[in-house]
Amino acid sequence: MYRPSKAKSFTRQYGDVPRSSLDRDDVPASPTSSDSSIDEEEVNRRARPYWPKYRSILKSRGFRLDTVRDVKLLYGSIGRTSSTGAYVDGNEDLQDENALCPDAGLPDNLFRGTRISDSKRVVFKAVHAGSREFSIIRTLSQPPMVYDQMNHTIPVVDLFEIPKDDIAFIVMEEWSSNLVASSGAPCCITCFLSALRQMIEHIAFLHMHRIAHLDISLMNLLTDYNGRYAYIDYENSRNFRGVSNPLVYNYRGTELPPESEKNIGIDPFKVDVWALGVLILRACKSKGYFVPDLMYVVNPMLEDDPARRPTAFGALQMYDKITGYRLEQGCKKSHI
Repeated sequence: MYRPSKAKSFTRQYGDVPRSSLDRDDVPASPTSSDSSIDEEEVNRRARPYWPKYRSILKSRGFRLDTVRDVKLLYGSIGRTSSTGAYVDGNEDLQDENALCPDAGLPDNLFRGTRISDSKRVVFKAVHAGSREFSIIRTLSQPPMVYDQMNHTIPVVDLFEIPKDDIAFIVMEEWSSNLVASSGAPCCITCFLSALRQMIEHIAFLHMHRIAHLDISLMNLLTDYNGRYAYIDYENSRNFRGVSNPLVYNYRGTELPPESEKNIGIDPFKVDVWALGVLILRACKSKGYFVPDLMYVVNPMLEDDPARRPTAFGALQMYDKITGYRLEQGCKKSHI
């Protein structure tokens, strides 16, 4: 039994924007010199928890998984939904208002809910306790990194492990994947440029700490509709601290740089720079903004030769030089 999907439908009509691998299966990059001898595929595979089993544990930590009653309050009466097929008339499970109600638009390892103390909306993500994602999120969401203003990771309100089940939970604030509010009201160019800067700044921050995201795309960017943007989905991400010349093989993220077609190890940080350049173009296209000067930033990021691409921090410096003082006051308006 499912609830209506809130997931954003993602168009693939990108015109002349560089190609992606949206039609391919989500396959993480293969092991690199930074990986240990453990079974990487096993420990980093997507978790598929039986959510009712963890309901009481989450409640003891101050959280509630969404029930049928909660979803009725959110969406009104429940019946057949032709657009999503989420509900089917006569489904007996819908009669039990205390039954858990997954979101049909989310994968099995995600579940929506609330924090009991203040009814704050949250999203739970189940991962394997020894996974790269859990390790990286834990690093990014704890001191000192959590206080760094360059860190634009989705705010994490709790994370914990259940060792006996080899599972861990990341509890995140519920932000929106719809970067344009339902009103569709346009925003000013300053808001738009501020949003782009946050996108670039976070990747520069990750790279400063030797972390490669490896799946940068608009699908993995959320907003709180209050001028803040954040990255999610670190399933493919890797921490290369202590690795002098990191390489990834058989890379299959969302945005594929030219070098990914070669059967060689490729620089993960230059992969991120390429994907970030594509993200900027897609953001401009989706909002209908054409800022010619931004091409001085984007074009070098999309060089076929990864050695000719700037670092993420270099791209950020160029971006600040191009935009000048237009961002000095920031922007509190919602959405790009």
